[in-house]
Amino acid sequence: MTGLGLSLVRGAVTSPFKRAGRPGQALPAGRVVLAPSPTAPGPLAAYNRVCGFAGPGPLPLTYPHVLGFPSAMRVMTRRDFPLPVLGLVHTWIEITGHRELQPDDALQLTVHAAALMPHRRGTEVTVVTEARLGDALVWESRSGYLSRHPTGEAGPPDPPSPSGGTQQAPAPGPAVAGLPAVAEWHLPTGLGRRYGAASGDRNPIHLHPLTARLFGFPRHIAHGMWTVARCLAQESGHGPGDSGRIRSVRADFRAPVLLPATVTYAASGPDFEVRDGSRVHLTGRLSRRD
Repeated sequence: MTGLGLSLVRGAVTSPFKRAGRPGQALPAGRVVLAPSPTAPGPLAAYNRVCGFAGPGPLPLTYPHVLGFPSAMRVMTRRDFPLPVLGLVHTWIEITGHRELQPDDALQLTVHAAALMPHRRGTEVTVVTEARLGDALVWESRSGYLSRHPTGEAGPPDPPSPSGGTQQAPAPGPAVAGLPAVAEWHLPTGLGRRYGAASGDRNPIHLHPLTARLFGFPRHIAHGMWTVARCLAQESGHGPGDSGRIRSVRADFRAPVLLPATVTYAASGPDFEVRDGSRVHLTGRLSRRD
């Protein structure tokens, strides 16, 4: 069994014994560090196909997140991690690529949990992933994951910084529909299973209607990171090398996309959104390389 498979099993075993929102909860200390390694071509090709990126070429901005996901799972399934990993919902992500990355770059990945904060729908943890070439930080991301439970909090605070404090997040995209439509996407019922196979993220809320209902969803939902990647693929173009044109992105997941679905991708300037009629599922803002 792979390390990721063992993490998933450990998470399934320990999740029923964890309850979020208890006073005095603390995050595990330390970081998970992966030895420098180039990107395997087979998994990258599968990822590009399911997300819509053209290849070959530079790594898509979102792909180091996939490479770091097994390490993030190791962090979130540790015995001393305070939240149950099963049913965690990805709520937002910020990614910055400090340089264009190539598949043969031997990236050293580091992952740690940075902060645990109250959220109006439960408790949210921030997970930080960093990629280095030698001593140079070349890529970094911060993600929010929500454990839903009853709470009296009025609303979420500003996302925490990697140092453990709080900072004003970069302004997200518009909160309501209104950007001009660019494309219509038809998302099949098996999309979550296809992306899960390519990325390693096999959270049961994405795989089948029955497993999603165990966590309060009427049907299984699309991965948030697939949705972000598909947006960047739409914006990157369709030629070799186009996947490296996006420098940074901030995305907020506002409502789950129930599978199967037909959604609209809309964009204007740096802002983009995914919507279904008047319901906005995701908003975001990106920047491009000069």
